[in-house]
Amino acid sequence: MPDRCAWCGTDPLYVAYHDTEWGVPNHDDRHLFEMLVLEGAQAGLSWITILRKRENYRRAFDDFDAERVARYGDADLARLLADAGIVRNRLKIESAVNNARATLAARERYGSLDALLWRFAGDSPPAVPPRSLAEIPAQTAASQAMSRELKRLGFRFVGPTVCYAFMQAVGMVNDHVEGCFRQREIAASRCATSPPPRP
Repeated sequence: MPDRCAWCGTDPLYVAYHDTEWGVPNHDDRHLFEMLVLEGAQAGLSWITILRKRENYRRAFDDFDAERVARYGDADLARLLADAGIVRNRLKIESAVNNARATLAARERYGSLDALLWRFAGDSPPAVPPRSLAEIPAQTAASQAMSRELKRLGFRFVGPTVCYAFMQAVGMVNDHVEGCFRQREIAASRCATSPPPRP
């Protein structure tokens, strides 16, 4: 059995997320919007709780089609608040709809959500991977900068800690610990590809 980051434990869903998705650079606007919503929904909860509800979120939020979510009105809000398959927190649900609208505005301004968000990623991976979970920060200067800019653009539930979790999830940073088989694989793939062009 390969060595992995200890945080994913042995839950098959968590292990699959660790092995196939977490830390892999992703530039798909729909996926980026999904992860912004899910990371915001996680605030105060465990990630495995959100991961177990992910398919329900995809169903409830039209597979994270930002254009459709941006059009949600009072009836949709009532539907979502009654949906036991997602986190029924009014502020988090309202923020998801608000963030869909902010996403559309960001696309108008930057060309894509990807172009906006990846401006905050470093051009190269760190020379030394974290040796343990204790060495991984809760936020960084880059996530603080991302948070400030997203808030300025009208996004909600995008504090610096949420932004750093998002950056980890979509591969802007590689926080797989030293010895984890995915740390080496992702580091090798990042070194083999150029960083995305900056707008």
